[in-house]
Amino acid sequence: MKNWLLASIVPVLLLGCASADFSIRTLPPETHQPEPAPLQDADVVPEPDRAPVTPADAPPLTVADPWLRINRSTYRFNAKFDEAISFPIANTYRRLPSPVRSGTRHFLSNLSEVNSALNYAAQLRFGPSLRSAGRFVINSTLGVAGLFDVAARMNLQQSPTGFSTTLATWGVPQGPYLVLPLLGPSTLRDGVGLIGDFGTLYTINVPALYRGTESWALNGLTALDRRANTDFRYYATGSPFEYENVRFLYVNRGLIEDERSDRMH
Repeated sequence: MKNWLLASIVPVLLLGCASADFSIRTLPPETHQPEPAPLQDADVVPEPDRAPVTPADAPPLTVADPWLRINRSTYRFNAKFDEAISFPIANTYRRLPSPVRSGTRHFLSNLSEVNSALNYAAQLRFGPSLRSAGRFVINSTLGVAGLFDVAARMNLQQSPTGFSTTLATWGVPQGPYLVLPLLGPSTLRDGVGLIGDFGTLYTINVPALYRGTESWALNGLTALDRRANTDFRYYATGSPFEYENVRFLYVNRGLIEDERSDRMH
């Protein structure tokens, strides 16, 4: 399940502290101070020129959503399915011992390294491609089939990527907003990226888990793990504009990632 409505808004409170200690300082005796001379034109330091802020500098408030009616219906369906099935099962999953859940998450993340290595190569970013391949080899062996992230302890941190990012690297725009059944918010490009990622893993099938019954079990486990690690509840804020807020946050997050990808390419 891709990007389970990563569009939740979490308020952050800033706490300040003040010291109770203070000291009394004696003021110097009053003396006559000459008034400062008025500034001459030569003494004025001009402020540096700043380009005026234009509407183009702000993120767009409107989002291309030509399938609005279908997207809203799919959003409501996803909310009902999540409330009735996904969220209760994920809550039960959260009660499992922490080592079991972390081992499952590491195992699934390790499988995704194959897809990341190939997509980094397609983006002509061979350093990250070798890192992802190295992580897969290390964690698949020393990490007991990926149950332990040994590579991270060797300072090889995970940095996942996918076919959607590869498309963005080569200039493919996001396209219209799209709400996928069960998978949640997306765009046309991200939807194509999902198909590309699954097709890559299905074709290579390195651990022999992406075909047949094993594929259904693996996809179900992946969806369960992602839902259990996503702190989001449909309509929890009570806002009548939740759909618009999720759409705005998701699309603009994608634009930021595209800009970062352009700088790194």
